[in-house]
Amino acid sequence: MYSTNDDPAAGVGRPPSRFKASALRSRHLAAHILVAAWAVLALLAASAPHTLPVARWLAVHLFLLGAATTAIMVWSEHFAVAMLHARLPDRRWSDTRLAGANAGAVGVLTGMGIDRPVLTGVGSALLITAAGAHMVVLVRMGRGALGGRLAPIADYYRAATGALIVGAVLGWLLATGKAGPQHYTGIKLAHVHATLLGWIGLPVLGTLFMLWPTVLGVRMAERTTRLARRVLVLTGGGLLTAVAGLSAGRPLGAAPGVALYAAGVAVAAHLFVRTVHRRPAVSTAAAWMLAAAMGWLLVGVVVDLVLLVARPLTDVRDGFGSVIPVLLVGLVAQVLVGALTYLLPIVLASGPKERASLRAVLERRWALRLVALNLGVALLALPLPDPGGSAGMLLVGVSGLAFLALVARVLVRGGRAPCTDEGKAGALRRPALWGTAVGAVLTVLAVLVANSGGDTSSRASGAGTAAAGAGPTRTVAVTLADMRIRPARIEVAAGTTLRLKVTNSDAQRHDLKVADGPATPMLAKGETHVLDVGRVTRSREAWCTLPGHKAAGMTMDIVVTGDVGTSGETSHAGGHDGHSATTTEGGLDLSADFSPGWQRRDADLAPAPGGTVHRVELRAAHTTVEVAPGVKQQMWTFGGTAPGPTLHGKVGDVFEVTLVNDDEGMGHGIDFHAGSLAPDRPMRTIQPGERLVYRFRAEKAGAWLYHCSTAPMLQHIGNGMYGAVIIDPPGLPEVDHAYVLVASELYLGTPGSTAQVAKMRDGTPDAWVFNGVANQYGKQPLKVKAGERARFWVIAAGPSDGIAFHIVGTVFDTVYKEGAHLLEPDRPGGSQVLDLATAQGGFVETTFPEAGHYAFVDHDMRHAEAGAHGMVEVSD
Repeated sequence: MYSTNDDPAAGVGRPPSRFKASALRSRHLAAHILVAAWAVLALLAASAPHTLPVARWLAVHLFLLGAATTAIMVWSEHFAVAMLHARLPDRRWSDTRLAGANAGAVGVLTGMGIDRPVLTGVGSALLITAAGAHMVVLVRMGRGALGGRLAPIADYYRAATGALIVGAVLGWLLATGKAGPQHYTGIKLAHVHATLLGWIGLPVLGTLFMLWPTVLGVRMAERTTRLARRVLVLTGGGLLTAVAGLSAGRPLGAAPGVALYAAGVAVAAHLFVRTVHRRPAVSTAAAWMLAAAMGWLLVGVVVDLVLLVARPLTDVRDGFGSVIPVLLVGLVAQVLVGALTYLLPIVLASGPKERASLRAVLERRWALRLVALNLGVALLALPLPDPGGSAGMLLVGVSGLAFLALVARVLVRGGRAPCTDEGKAGALRRPALWGTAVGAVLTVLAVLVANSGGDTSSRASGAGTAAAGAGPTRTVAVTLADMRIRPARIEVAAGTTLRLKVTNSDAQRHDLKVADGPATPMLAKGETHVLDVGRVTRSREAWCTLPGHKAAGMTMDIVVTGDVGTSGETSHAGGHDGHSATTTEGGLDLSADFSPGWQRRDADLAPAPGGTVHRVELRAAHTTVEVAPGVKQQMWTFGGTAPGPTLHGKVGDVFEVTLVNDDEGMGHGIDFHAGSLAPDRPMRTIQPGERLVYRFRAEKAGAWLYHCSTAPMLQHIGNGMYGAVIIDPPGLPEVDHAYVLVASELYLGTPGSTAQVAKMRDGTPDAWVFNGVANQYGKQPLKVKAGERARFWVIAAGPSDGIAFHIVGTVFDTVYKEGAHLLEPDRPGGSQVLDLATAQGGFVETTFPEAGHYAFVDHDMRHAEAGAHGMVEVSD
């Protein structure tokens, strides 16, 4: 039975004689010198004059990857030996594992800091190998050991080590960009869950089964062993489910795992509450702090669960930022404070009286410090404006510093204490325990500082701005969002003075650094900074400096051409990468966000329905449509969309289309180019409330246009009343993907107004679009896999302009235009563009050779830069 006389610092209960305390002394001293060193580095990083996100990232990783990993490896081995009554592992083997873990941490942080993926990979491999070796030791330790009631707690350390391995692999994927931008958010969340809830949370939770009754001074409940096993099944299994779901980018798939984890924490908390007795605890302050830490762990996982259930993945990523201070400060720091409050007097005292005296020092004003710390955590976690967050940082900092001041006094008093006979054994191990105390104290301070820094994003952009000399000045609008920099390429004439108007449209912070040049401060969502690059004479790269973001694809090329351009030019898209345009001449901000819940139009061509007669109902009506990011416009539509639904069939099929005019005060008709019949009756205009049945047989294959037949057709087509009919050529082979892209012009303004009609007649649209919405496939790309064959049906709806359809990085081996093959795969030639006049249609085919991002554009660059662009995202 575990009782208050047991000393967790020296082992649970009384370990067998082969448990060598002398071997542990030097081992713990060296290990906690490392812990202290990592903690000092974390403190320096947190207080360095960097912008906040970089400093915080470095401080948190120095703490978690360095200090916490070292401490958990040492103490999980120590506690496993004590709880299992097992043989102490060979010191050389332990030292090698510890050295490998620390070398791996150094490699990872250095490789990410200097952008060397190979070094990052080597460091990750070392860390994973060390963790794997640690797992082997913990597993072998349980074989043949004497065991005991606390033996199941060793399983928590094994599960935590498995979480460290998973977290390290996921971290490597993030750091090297192997995750890809499309999976970055899910992998990042999976990484954070594996490390915080797994590598940190599981050892804390397991150790509390032993530490909690010890602090209370009561015997362990009889059901502790059984419940400890049950809690590990819930938390470990839940964590595995959550990490798998997040890695797959499915928050709803991860939610059941977090629910299981929360259930496990709740079961443990219920046991701890039932353990409380009316008699005073050995350390009331420590008990309250440990209880508060458990409370924050439960709050953190419940908030996490709500986010996963209620929000999309990107919002979960943003919202989980409020959970991190809860887990780092509310859980980790508070557990350390509570544990030190109880353990330091045991470590440093030479007898019961001195122990009580030292504990009294550490418990001074503990209630006030407890309230301040936890109120500060609450303020940090809540979405409050800046004064609230600053107040939370202040409360956390003051509470932490007050405790550290008391620790300093206790260390000084304990160091001067005489070595009585009763304290000789303690004095023998005091150097090791001093190392432990110092390392733990610095770790507490590192956690507090890392989570309480101020935002310095308003600092100057830094050195490197070149003076503007003779030559033109060019300003380019640059947008940071979705792990991408848009435009990804800017072409500037040699000698141009370049300014970048950088806007962060993402919920997470980003910056932009130009190679050998200036950098923006860290920009929050919606913030803009003009970066003066200076006179450009050579090509350079720019990127986001946050660790892992450059590797994930947040880069931009500044390419210098030979000729000096026009003075004073303002650009919103760069060179051949015009598909990455940000602003149209009409003023549309194509880099802005679409409305919440917006989804791009599905470009996939559904298979032709069975049978030879296809009955369709199209309702003509005014519909409000989001036609560009954040821009909604009333459109005249067939079937509620602009363009209308795509009809698909085979040669010889009959289409029976019922047109219903639901439009108040306006007549509409319909004209199907795919049919051949007298237009007098089927294409007549029907008035509001009337119905018309249009029946035609598709005698010829091709990509056909349909549109409103009511005059003035320029306005009816220009306001959205058009669509596509796809009639497959006989024997058309199957492909992996088939898409339909209807190209058209976009005219903003009140439909039919004088201003809008003037733009239509002048041929000056506000944007050119695919499937009715500007830049929709830039925001949400089409997705295929490398080696897959894709067919793109393209129709030029106009009403005035045609299209030159091109995909960057590919060559078309099949071209079908206006009912005839111009190129087929067995021919030696290739094609670069499908050129279509207004109302023409056809298709092209290509196979994507490798993973990457392939832009598709209207190669009339006026059109591409003003919305007629999109992206095909090709994965392995």
